Amino acid sequence: MTSSTIKILVVDDEPPIRKLLRVGLGTEGYTILEAGSGREAIELLAQTRPDLILLDLGLPDIQGHDLLAKWRNELFDLPILILSSRTDEAGIVKALELGADDYVTKPFGTKELVARIRVALRHRLQQQGERALFQTGELSVDLVKRIVRVAGKEVKLSPKEYDILRILVQHAGKVLTHQHLLNQVWSGSTDVQYLRVYVRQLRQKIEQTPDMPHYIMTETGVGYRLREADEVPPPRATDAIL
Repeated sequence: MTSSTIKILVVDDEPPIRKLLRVGLGTEGYTILEAGSGREAIELLAQTRPDLILLDLGLPDIQGHDLLAKWRNELFDLPILILSSRTDEAGIVKALELGADDYVTKPFGTKELVARIRVALRHRLQQQGERALFQTGELSVDLVKRIVRVAGKEVKLSPKEYDILRILVQHAGKVLTHQHLLNQVWSGSTDVQYLRVYVRQLRQKIEQTPDMPHYIMTETGVGYRLREADEVPPPRATDAIL
């Protein structure tokens, strides 16, 4: 699948945002479909099947979360990325728990958005089978042999540290909420502070500079993301902002 064959449905009630996305993503070769409301989006989806949806949570007619829940039930394998304000942490967490693949906050850079789109599309293709060997930078994780290496040297992890890393690897590039990780590792029966402690310990073992992590990225107020090999860092001031 190449970018020239990929159709993206943009659901946002702000015409300037839709125009910026149409121009910015169009230059990357994507075909853009637009809907200014939830009802328009539903009608469009009845006529065509995009490869990915960019969904703004603040629509005028239908709650973005309600649309997300509906589409996740009906279009379970379709990547859905959320467009949200930086201050709506609760809305982002709820969207991820409802099944959103990822999110970007306004304003966002072109490079960042394109990277998130590529990761979401690739992740959906990989869901049929778990990658046996994951590598990003100098970090490699063999999920069959349960061996973790950094720069070729084996790193010993505790069972909980490995469980956290394994789950992040399985969803590399995607934001996992605190609650999702707690449910997977502790069956939800512990406090988020335990998760933070173990993530800090894990970073001490796999990051060159734990206080400035390269692999396990913190999504403030939301959760954590394991950076894919081809993901770009957060946009600099010189990046185009959409």
